[in-house]
Amino acid sequence: MNPQAKLIFTSSLLLGTTITISSNHWIMAWTGLEINTLAVLPLISKSHHPRAIEAATKYFLVQATASILVLFSSMTNAWYTGQWDITQLTHPTSCLIMTAAISMKLGLAPFHFWFPEVLQGSSLITGLLLSTAMKFPPMTLLYMTSQSLNPTLLASMAILSVAIGGWMGLNQTQTRKILAFSSISHLGWMAAIIIYNPKLTLLNFYLYAMMTASVFMILNSMKALKLPTLMTSWTKMPSLSAILLLVLLSLAGLPPMTGFLPKWLIIQELTKQDMAPTATIISLLSLLSLFFYLRLAYCATITLPPHTTNHMKQWHNNKPVNTSVAILTTLSIILLPISPMIMTIV
Repeated sequence: MNPQAKLIFTSSLLLGTTITISSNHWIMAWTGLEINTLAVLPLISKSHHPRAIEAATKYFLVQATASILVLFSSMTNAWYTGQWDITQLTHPTSCLIMTAAISMKLGLAPFHFWFPEVLQGSSLITGLLLSTAMKFPPMTLLYMTSQSLNPTLLASMAILSVAIGGWMGLNQTQTRKILAFSSISHLGWMAAIIIYNPKLTLLNFYLYAMMTASVFMILNSMKALKLPTLMTSWTKMPSLSAILLLVLLSLAGLPPMTGFLPKWLIIQELTKQDMAPTATIISLLSLLSLFFYLRLAYCATITLPPHTTNHMKQWHNNKPVNTSVAILTTLSIILLPISPMIMTIV
């Protein structure tokens, strides 16, 4: 892609995100979301592959529908209450429609169908943007309207997201689809706690974005788009394969790693709010996600592939790894010991 065009699209992404997260008026928030959508479409379709064009079309249709629902919900609320302020969303019907619209923007179940397909049609770096940066503006809107949302609806969507994210990721061989279902599962954890402790949702999102970014960047360094390629990548970058194992275990939420922190705090908060059954259900359903994280780790590092693969073993690569990969992977693994300090900040 032309460097000038890439600069324009990246600047537009930053502009759209900034407008949405700093606005108090629904029209300005909608404007920021639209700028974001239009800026990311060329990045998805830049390879000109039919799969990429299909992904861009699906992304545009879904985001346009969600934007229409955001406008309709805010206009309905303004009609009944005379308020365009984001924090003054009080009309019950508007709250339900807005919850559906933001869920569609994020990819929460049952509005998740577009996300794995769009991610599969994109490159790994564009997939990284879609999984992290593009979810920040809708997550901010969810945070700002959290006091008006329906607890039963959000708890149901949270359980459904964790279940579908784990269940549908089991049988995947494409790394981008596995990470898409991982994202859906993590969004379920965020939706479960958004009403009771919105700041904890943001903490969960930041840590999730950091861990997912490190996984995407490691896979991009290895050029591993599917499991058979991942099986032979240990000869190319053995140290990076070992780090990938630890980051995947952190993303799964196993105790010594950073990823355990948000799950631990969410389960604790849900228990305080007399939501122990919900906490138990999403904890058990997250074992499904643990299975496919372990399968990724198994293919990457733990053992040689149990069957012959069509992919040739790759040459050992002595090229230095990007500094940002080193920083992100370090943070994704060792932040748990400083969790008391993080909690005082939150």
